[in-house]
Amino acid sequence: MATYKEIKGTQIEAVATDPSNPVEGQVWYNTTSNVLKGLKVLATGSWATGGNLNTARRGLGGAGTQTAGLAFGGEGPPLTGATEKYNGTNWTEVNDMNTARANLGSGKMTQTSALGYGGQPPALIGNTELWNGTNWTEVNDLNQARYGGGGAGADSTSALYFGGYYSPPATRAANTESWNGTNWTEVNDLNTGRSGPGGNGIITSALVYGGYDTTSRAYTESWNGTNWTEVNDLNTARYSGGGAGADSTSALYFGGTGPPARLANTELWNGSNWTEVADLSTGREDINSGRAGTTTAAICVGGDDGSPTAATEEWSGTTPSTVTFTDS
Repeated sequence: MATYKEIKGTQIEAVATDPSNPVEGQVWYNTTSNVLKGLKVLATGSWATGGNLNTARRGLGGAGTQTAGLAFGGEGPPLTGATEKYNGTNWTEVNDMNTARANLGSGKMTQTSALGYGGQPPALIGNTELWNGTNWTEVNDLNQARYGGGGAGADSTSALYFGGYYSPPATRAANTESWNGTNWTEVNDLNTGRSGPGGNGIITSALVYGGYDTTSRAYTESWNGTNWTEVNDLNTARYSGGGAGADSTSALYFGGTGPPARLANTELWNGSNWTEVADLSTGREDINSGRAGTTTAAICVGGDDGSPTAATEEWSGTTPSTVTFTDS
């Protein structure tokens, strides 16, 4: 029979206080309470059908929450700048973007304060537009025009855009740019350039996962406001999925493509590891890239399940938590 050290690579530690960030399966002995403890991550949830978009599309951007969402841009075809607001039940058409585009960047943000940037109409663009809850206004461009990157940000005054694709020459970008409400500034690059990654968080604490360089990737990197650090991989390599989550310690990644299959897989990040949870009802790629929602209440909007779709699915999950076991 294998020993604990052979399985986990370490001995059972004796510590005075419980580890602050243990990993699933880790076992330790607390010398203060004289109790043997271990960690198991509890994470459950499910997807349910929500209201359909008015305009079916893929490669759209988005922002907001499950009950106050925003979807904009994308491709039907044709390319569109259509913008819709979600109240948790229905989507309502509001004012369009100034530039129709698909595969644009966007961050978590809010229904009344959002950004859309980059994309392909079909040429690469660096245009950035600001949403104030009623209208879109053109503001300063990205430094590197590109499409298909990952985004993060709390509102229209702070955003992060990372990865993507541009040419010539054909490049799977590692570029990262930070938005301060007025201008984009180039900051430190991803460790691995890629297009189509998932992403979530804010400009001081973000996560990027999956993507494509020469093949589908499971890579995950964490952003601390200055640098990207490689952390544990996804269970299933893929790109062009959707993401949600508050910061680098919590994320939900759903859908995407392998290829060749459009995937329904959903994975939950607890700050250390990815855990497979309940699948989408329908596999799809080119999903809303807006990080709309949290790991307990998210939405999957639009995308491509064989053709552009208007379908919305709503995620309801429990808060990722931990339990300890004892020897008693």
